[in-house]
Amino acid sequence: MNVVSEKKQEYLRKPEWLKIKLNTNENYTGLKKMMKEKQLHTVCEEAKCPNIHECWAVRRTATFMILGDICTRACRFCAVKTGLPTELDWQEPERVADSVYAMNLKHVVITAVARDDLKDGGAAVFAETVRAIRRKNPFTGIEVLPSDMGGVEENLRILMDAKPDILNHNIETVERLTPRVRARAKYQRSLEFLRRAKEMQPTIPTKSSLMIGLGETKEEIIATMDDLRENNVDIMTIGQYLQPTAKHLKVQKYYHPDEFKELKEIALSKGFSHCEAGPLVRSSYHADEQVNEAKKNQQMAEHAKEA
Repeated sequence: MNVVSEKKQEYLRKPEWLKIKLNTNENYTGLKKMMKEKQLHTVCEEAKCPNIHECWAVRRTATFMILGDICTRACRFCAVKTGLPTELDWQEPERVADSVYAMNLKHVVITAVARDDLKDGGAAVFAETVRAIRRKNPFTGIEVLPSDMGGVEENLRILMDAKPDILNHNIETVERLTPRVRARAKYQRSLEFLRRAKEMQPTIPTKSSLMIGLGETKEEIIATMDDLRENNVDIMTIGQYLQPTAKHLKVQKYYHPDEFKELKEIALSKGFSHCEAGPLVRSSYHADEQVNEAKKNQQMAEHAKEA
């Protein structure tokens, strides 16, 4: 009896609200084909994002994953391959920019595998990718989603000097669970990374994401919100952790949409300019709306100062 009970706890059934609507129109199939032809990677595919059809087919947004598809870290929640990365591809920034232009993307997120094998953590390629997109797509919103780049300030400065529209770095989980969930990453280092980004470029919005369902408490979620706000993070996203394979961490709880709604209200009450919270929300979910909202709030603040 106890064995059966344990198995039920190990494999929680997905609730109805986690069903995904598929959309494979020309936007979706065209972007998928182009990624393959240009030898590009997207975190949408590599990390098995549940929103890929909505973003590619409907919203014309995508998240490119640069610096290869092999990560030097082995986080226990992530489906991206781990191992020894390949050498740098300095033509990749131009290929990404060309693809953004060809698909007429209105917003693009640039993320990357962690490259702890590189002295700059991949910052130079990140920065060049931002510049290449800006040259060829001046009206496309650009969001960057780097790792902590080893916590080296100069690496972050190289990236921030390229002036993306938004800097996103994910805290991922609460402080207590960080050692178990995030390989080599440190909770306080991520907070410091976000704080430094804002200090370097005060007008660029910062953003972070939290995935829940790993065994955290509500109090810990709220404490994480407070930590992010204390480090001047503007935007927050909160989503349900979904186990990508049997080898990854198991889901401890599926949060109900009403619980996400409550968490969103709490986040906004704490001063975040924008918060996306829901079962299928991921770091880049509705990223185009987030950057527009952040810009609007910034303009309103500047107007209030002048008045």
